[in-house]
Amino acid sequence: MTDRLPPLTALRAFEAAARHLSFAKAASELNVTPAALSFQIKSLEDHLGHPLFVRLNRAVELTTAGKALAPGASEGFNALTAAWRSARNTLSKNTLTISAGPALTAKWLAPRIFDFARAHPDIELRFSATLRRLDFDRDDVDVAIRFAQEEFKSLYSVPVRNDWLTPVMTPKLAEVYSTPESLIDAPLLYDDSLDFLEDACDWPAWFRAARIPYPEGKRGAHFSNADHAIDAAVAGVGVALGRRPIIMKDVMEGRLVMPFKLALEMNARFYFLCRKGAETTPAIAALRDWFIAEIEKTAHFSDEFEIVPVSTL
Repeated sequence: MTDRLPPLTALRAFEAAARHLSFAKAASELNVTPAALSFQIKSLEDHLGHPLFVRLNRAVELTTAGKALAPGASEGFNALTAAWRSARNTLSKNTLTISAGPALTAKWLAPRIFDFARAHPDIELRFSATLRRLDFDRDDVDVAIRFAQEEFKSLYSVPVRNDWLTPVMTPKLAEVYSTPESLIDAPLLYDDSLDFLEDACDWPAWFRAARIPYPEGKRGAHFSNADHAIDAAVAGVGVALGRRPIIMKDVMEGRLVMPFKLALEMNARFYFLCRKGAETTPAIAALRDWFIAEIEKTAHFSDEFEIVPVSTL
């Protein structure tokens, strides 16, 4: 028996069929007819000299030989796909696909990106607003911005300064709830998107920082996305704890105010991420420099606050 590899098309047909355990689904994925896929798999079995599948009435199962081949075939095609994408990403190109969370995309990127686009009319920007676990190869992303506690050691990573949050509300509500103590009776809005943090950055933590007993049993509206909580605050529904990048446009344009100069510093921050080596491409380097500069434009607001690290509470 020879170790000479069979044709790549036959191995590709096998890998898809083994993954789906269905010739029909594999044929659909590869955009070929079931007959063509069956022919490729039969040629692979002839090359091996042994069946790879047990054909049942409406399904297929892997033989012992098929089970031995399937993991390596999948790993091989995944490695080829990753290598091809890496090769493409070394080329100079004018399209950038950016992945960021829905809140940052809606409240920070979208309102500001016009300035970057105007300064770089040759770069086409595409956005993917998601909090899905980062995978540059699977998602075909050039740049990602993620809010996290841990460093991303396998990627090129630029952290910005630690973030903080503070109560925000409409000017009208601020007239009613004019002191930190009055928030005990205020309709509070809860941002559950921060629940992953080791040190809770929530209303009980802010009340502890303000040295005010948190009203146990306090209820309010909960939001899974930070931008939804801020939108509710803009609508006058209640008082939210807002992160600096997410709230600044609404604050600077007068829709929200930050009446209490006390903020919680989180042990997490935003990271600008790309594949190692890709940071030298002109488009990614330009976006990185713009991102850092834009974040720093509102850094002076920190000087107005007593900022309490949540880890000390």
